[in-house]
Amino acid sequence: MKRNTHQLLAAVALCLVAGTALAGTTGTEFQTLYTWINGVVTGYFGRAVSVAAVGIGAILSIARVNPIPILAGVGFAIFLQYTPTIISGVLTATI
Repeated sequence: MKRNTHQLLAAVALCLVAGTALAGTTGTEFQTLYTWINGVVTGYFGRAVSVAAVGIGAILSIARVNPIPILAGVGFAIFLQYTPTIISGVLTATI
């Protein structure tokens, strides 16, 4: 019983001293990597991959006489376009 009480008090103390979340503001050593990957995804390479996904989806849709592959290509293109913005917004959000 005494051990559980000490664990409970330790847990409460740790919760009271918890600092603010710094998920989007620390780790500057990775900033160049983030900038490079973000540039690749949102730049011309990302656009080329998006167009290729839609093109391959169109070819597969014609071959199979099924609209699902082109819809998947369009979905992938939309996902690739908006995901970096969503991730940045989530990681830099404040309360």
